[in-house]
Amino acid sequence: MKDMYHLNQVPSEAQIRKYVRRIVFGKHVFCPRCTTRKIHTSGDRYWCKQCRLRFSLLSHTWLANCKLPLVQFWLILWCWTKQMPVKQTMAVTHTSEKGIRHWFTLFRTHLPVYQETLEHIVQLDEAYFGGMMGYALLLAKQQGTRKLAYWTLPDNAPNKTEAISFVRRYIKSDTLLHTDGSVIYQGIHHYAPVRHMWDLHNRFEFTQTAEIEGMFGVLRTFIRRMYHHVTRDKFPELMGEFYCRFSHREMFASPYQYLTKTLTLVPTG
Repeated sequence: MKDMYHLNQVPSEAQIRKYVRRIVFGKHVFCPRCTTRKIHTSGDRYWCKQCRLRFSLLSHTWLANCKLPLVQFWLILWCWTKQMPVKQTMAVTHTSEKGIRHWFTLFRTHLPVYQETLEHIVQLDEAYFGGMMGYALLLAKQQGTRKLAYWTLPDNAPNKTEAISFVRRYIKSDTLLHTDGSVIYQGIHHYAPVRHMWDLHNRFEFTQTAEIEGMFGVLRTFIRRMYHHVTRDKFPELMGEFYCRFSHREMFASPYQYLTKTLTLVPTG
C-alpha cells in the first residue's frame, strides 16, 4: 500500500491523535465528569485524580466504539468527504462493503442538523424518491446562491397544506416565490406572506424554475454515483447529507474540518 496515492492524504497516527485531542479537549485535557485538569496520563489512557474517572481520547464521543486503527479510520473519512463511491472506497481502504456502509452511515448521521430560512427570490418544486412507498421531497433554493431548504414527507406527493407549511417555515416574508403551476402552489400567497410567480411547464415555461429543476438532477447524480441507489429508509439521511454537501461545503474540505463540526465531548454524570 505504500505507493498508493491516497496515503499522502493521511497523517501519522500521532498527528491524528493530536488533531483529535485538540478538537475534543482544546489546549488541555480535562475530565469529562468533573472538568478538572488534574489528569494522570498513561499512554493513550487518562485518569482523573479528583473523581477517579478513567477515560480515553474517544471514550466520551460518538467514536467511543471505534475499533479501527486511526490511520484507517481517517482514510475512510477522507474518502467519504471526497465523495468517493462505496466500491472505490472498499478498494482504497481494503475494508468490506458492510464496513464502508457502516462508517458512511455513521458519518452521515452525525452531520449537524439545521436549515436556514431563504429570502429574496426562491424557487420551489417537489419530487419523489426511494422507490415504492418512498418519500416526497419539497426542495427550495434561494436563487443564485447555494442556500437550500428541504422537507421529506412519507407520502406519494405533498399536498397544499404541506406546501403552505413548508413556505411558512423556511421562506421569509415578502420573498418572491417561483414555482411551477402545480395545484399545491396555486393561491399560496393568500396563505403565506410571499409574492408568487409560476411557470407552466405544459407550455414549456421553465425560466423561473430552472435552478430548482436542475437541483433534482444534481441530487439524483449524487445518490447514483456515490451509493448506486437509495432505499426508502435511507432517503431522509441521504437528503440530509446532500443538503450539507451543497450548502455547507466547508465541512467536507478535509476529515479535520468534518470532525471539528461533529466530534464533541459528551459529559458524563
